[in-house]
Amino acid sequence: MGYRTYTCPIAKSCGGCEWLEVPYPIQLERKQALVEEVLGQAAQEDRAHVDEIRGMDDPRGYRYKAATPFAPGSHGRVRCGFYSAGTHRIVPCASCLVEAPGIRETLNAVARTAERCGIPAYQEDRGTGVLRHAVIRMGWVSREHLLTIVTNGPRIPRMERFVDDLAHECPKHTSIVQNINERQTNAILGRRCSTLCGRGFMRDRLLGCDFGIGPTSFYQTNPQQTEVLYRLAIAGAGVAPGTRLLDAYCGTGTIGICAAKSCNDVEVVGVEQVAGAVAAARRNCVANGLDGRCRFVRADATEYLVAAARNGRAGCFDALVMDPPRAGSTPEFLSAVCALKPERVSYVSCNVLTQARDIALLRKGGYRLERVQPVDMFPHTRHVECIATLVCR
Repeated sequence: MGYRTYTCPIAKSCGGCEWLEVPYPIQLERKQALVEEVLGQAAQEDRAHVDEIRGMDDPRGYRYKAATPFAPGSHGRVRCGFYSAGTHRIVPCASCLVEAPGIRETLNAVARTAERCGIPAYQEDRGTGVLRHAVIRMGWVSREHLLTIVTNGPRIPRMERFVDDLAHECPKHTSIVQNINERQTNAILGRRCSTLCGRGFMRDRLLGCDFGIGPTSFYQTNPQQTEVLYRLAIAGAGVAPGTRLLDAYCGTGTIGICAAKSCNDVEVVGVEQVAGAVAAARRNCVANGLDGRCRFVRADATEYLVAAARNGRAGCFDALVMDPPRAGSTPEFLSAVCALKPERVSYVSCNVLTQARDIALLRKGGYRLERVQPVDMFPHTRHVECIATLVCR
């Protein structure tokens, strides 16, 4: 067929890009077929249109966030790279096809700097050592860098030298932050952070909006496709002057703020249960001059909507954007949506199976599926993002 394929020397041992040897147009066909298989019947019954998947012109270098685990090697060496698929065996990596240029080189530089400073890597089976992970975020527009060093406790031996050497080795970094994770867990990040160098966060732009991103902030890994995703989600919500928009599971407020910025006189209420994310959303709101038009509430999304429905607030929102976790929403949340009756629902999901389950409940509750739009956020993997637009009957 003449399709181009990509190769990687550690593809089989790493396992992160499971479809790397599949030509990219065929990857998109497979993802399109999955969405049509899962949502096709509902779309057919409601005469909804399933649009062609939005892929990337160049499916390389799209990840602007990356991480590495660390483990002890012989003679004080610090090993880093990727975990081999299904194991905790580290596969070394010099560069990565899907990461933004320079990211993997920086992560490897952390290991070399730790070796020079005599900082021991974390030994997982014993719970000893210091250096557990490093995580780097890079701004797509701003090109700012945020490096997070995850440690097994607050103390870093020879910390001043380590930070100075890192700053010299990686001069592009806006900030270096220490994250403390003393738990025996597969989760990378702990709950405590301390700024070692710089201001402790980085900034980036999406759809003309400024966002501050901290070490624990949720921020999409593929910013180029995030702009595609957000434009489609905002359009699906029918945002227009005077729209009252509810942004559920709003995280740091990215979708709601982009919606408010896209059109005058849009009022946004964002709901998120993570305190740090809500604080970041409020800062982002002020940074974009929208503090009079966007309000962010710390609450469980289900509890917030159930209370609104119980208080008889039907019609209080014209549109709803929802971007729940991979497990999807809850029956109680969806029932409350049906009671509140926003005219339009724009449902963003990274799991089309749980999305289909939730759409079935919305359809039973008085909504009609109008449009389905897949977006490829993670080329060379099985994952597909999907936006479903529903309208109140």
